[in-house]
Order: sequence, then structure tokens, then C-alpha cells
Amino acid sequence: MAVDGIDFEIEAGEAFGFLGPNGAGKTSTMRMIGCVSPVSGGELRVLGLDPAHDGPVIRGRLGVVPQEDNLDLELTVLDNLLIYGRYFDLPRHVVRERADELLDFVHLTDRRNSKVDPLSGGMKRRLTIARALINQPELLLLDEPTTGLDPQARHLVWERLYRLKQRGVTLVLTTHYMDEAEQLCDRLVIMDNGLIVAEGSPRELIERHAAREVVEVRFDTEAAQHDALPRLAAVGERVEALADRVLVYTYDGDDTMAKIAADDLRPAAILARRGSLEDVFLLLTGRTLEE
Repeated sequence: MAVDGIDFEIEAGEAFGFLGPNGAGKTSTMRMIGCVSPVSGGELRVLGLDPAHDGPVIRGRLGVVPQEDNLDLELTVLDNLLIYGRYFDLPRHVVRERADELLDFVHLTDRRNSKVDPLSGGMKRRLTIARALINQPELLLLDEPTTGLDPQARHLVWERLYRLKQRGVTLVLTTHYMDEAEQLCDRLVIMDNGLIVAEGSPRELIERHAAREVVEVRFDTEAAQHDALPRLAAVGERVEALADRVLVYTYDGDDTMAKIAADDLRPAAILARRGSLEDVFLLLTGRTLEE
């Protein structure tokens, strides 16, 4: 099965995330919340309603940003919004007014009469978000909202989503980007193989499961890395050996780096950074988010 007895509750007005690798069950969960896939067992309530009986009512109060943009490429930017708005039986003048506001919100006013096909990936993603907001949803579902975007486009999408949260819109998003989850989510669950393995705010999860700082140590050869493991374990709280580096979890990165230098291990590269959600995921599942 796609998910196995998961249990969570999302508060109105918060940004809630599902973090995990491909195949973890994130999209399946979103499809159930969006009243697209039926629930085979257990209980699900969305906006206080039962999707099995109130699917159309729930969908009318949702905005959905799918993993893949499904815009009409032959239409203009504006027409994509106008036509989609009619699906909600909104008066034409209301749809047009909202479309103008949303194009301004996603910084696409100057492209309103452009065809969609030649737009950049970031512009298409912002238009997809604008389209999902045409019915003024109470709950916005975002499935991998920035996959495939360059860093500048990702940050612009993040900024727009943050503005929506400030307006009181509840955001539910899936992602396999740890930095995206840390930037956007008030709370999140980490999923693996259809199960929830941890839940909390990003900072709570890092403090609970990882360490304040991590020293990454790289060696020129596998043999050198293997030989160094016992000595690295002696200077940190815990070590994790990956294919290309060793992670030393510690509460003082500078002190740990000094001890490694004093031990004359001679790594090819070394750096200290703060603990992250990827470290949490590695600890809980035994693999990195990219695997």
C-alpha cells in the first residue's frame, strides 16, 4: 500500500510539510487530501468534512498545485486564469478581477497576454500557483512546488508562498528538498516507505534527532576514510560514513575540526555546518534524501 496507518493533524493557517524521498507516500497522501484518491481504511477529514461524501464541496474550497504543470500552453497567461475560474461558477467580472490581482501577486502582469508555451519554468510554476488561488481557497495543496527550478526561481516561489501564509491560507506541501521544508514549514512529518517516522517543527526535529553542528570530512580514498573512522568517532558525538564523506555530529564544530587537525588525519576537505533535516532523515532511515 502507498501509506500505512499514518496519523497527523494540520492546524488552520499553518504551513505543513511532508518530507521524504520519491516513493515515500507523499503524493499518495496529497491525493487523498485532495479528494482524488479514495481512503481504503481509517478516517480522513478535510476542512472538517468527509471526502467520501463531501468531495465536491471540499474541492471547491481547495487550491491544488500538482507536481507537473498542466497549463494550457496554447492559451495566454490571462486566459488560463479566466477559463479555470469559470469551473467554480464565479461571475466573469469576479474572475477577471481576481486574475488581475493574482498576476500582480505572482509578478506576471507584464506577461498577461503572452502564450504560456515559451515561458520559463519558474514563470509557469508561478502561473500554476496563481491558477490554484482563483477560487480563494482556504487550503492550498502543493506537490513538489519547486522541483526543476533554478535557485532564483525557487526563492521567488518561496517568497510568494510565505506571503500566502501571512494572509492566513493553510499550506500543505510535499518536498524532498530539506532547505525548502526548513524555509516554509511550521511543522512537518518525515515519511519513508509509507510511514511517518518523525513529526515536529524543523528546529525541534534537528534538536531531537541530530546534533547542533556537523563536520563533513572527505578523504582521497575509501581506504583512508575507513582507517579514519575510529579516530573520527572519538572526537564527535556520533559518526555516519557515506559513500563520499564522513559526517561527524558534534555540539562544537570548531572544536571538533581542531581535534581532527591535531590528530593528523589529513583529510582532502573538511567543513563545519549546522545540523539539518537531511541529517535527521539519514539518522531515521539510514539513507540521504537524494538516494
